[in-house]
Amino acid sequence: EKRTMTLIEKNGYHDSVYMNAAKIFQGIHTEKRKDRVLVRYGDDSVSPMLTFKDEYSQRVSYELAFNALKYQDLLEEILLDSCVYPCQSIPDELTSLLVVMLYDLQDRKFQAREIFDEEEPVAEVRKVERYLYSFRTKLAAALARCRIKHDALSIECILPETIRKQEQRASALPLCVWINTFKISPQDVFRDLKKKGFTRVETVSDFDHYTFCMDQHCHDVLVFPSSLKEELLNLDLFADCKLVLQ
Repeated sequence: EKRTMTLIEKNGYHDSVYMNAAKIFQGIHTEKRKDRVLVRYGDDSVSPMLTFKDEYSQRVSYELAFNALKYQDLLEEILLDSCVYPCQSIPDELTSLLVVMLYDLQDRKFQAREIFDEEEPVAEVRKVERYLYSFRTKLAAALARCRIKHDALSIECILPETIRKQEQRASALPLCVWINTFKISPQDVFRDLKKKGFTRVETVSDFDHYTFCMDQHCHDVLVFPSSLKEELLNLDLFADCKLVLQ
């Protein structure tokens, strides 16, 4: 299960994740002034129904939606510059899905997504995926032109300075993790982490890579260095939802 979770995140997501991310993005995307609207997102007056398979699916759906929001202007520019948008076969109601899946496609360097046999296909996702992938060369070229235009080595460098500073601050914050006491005791968590090479310290100021400490106010919360996020998520403790990242 742990290896499957890692593989999905690296090579794309299940269809349901894209649909949920698109619904979230539909409700949070930045509305442009009417005289500046070039990309239309359809009607978002009705709150979407979100159904998540598990905690992991919920987390990556929100991550994908907020990443698309962060790069909304860039993604719209790529769609327009490549002439991939507008498209008569993709209605306005699927524009959010188009933007969300474009972000994920460029994040995978325009490589094909790995499809899993146990996955239940969603027609809208497969339709948008085929459409984007058929224009991957034009989309990649449009992205390259955007980077040249902004003199940026990566898309992160295109973000406004205020957002970049916010991300730098957020990435430096320690990670807070809840112990799911319905599934495991704190003592068993400490024992398991020790086997994995982690050392318990007294405070955040004592952090030295593979270390953690108890929260001073909540005895079922652990705190880890921010640099350990990916490694933590690959532990069985997280795959089994015995630890939950906040």
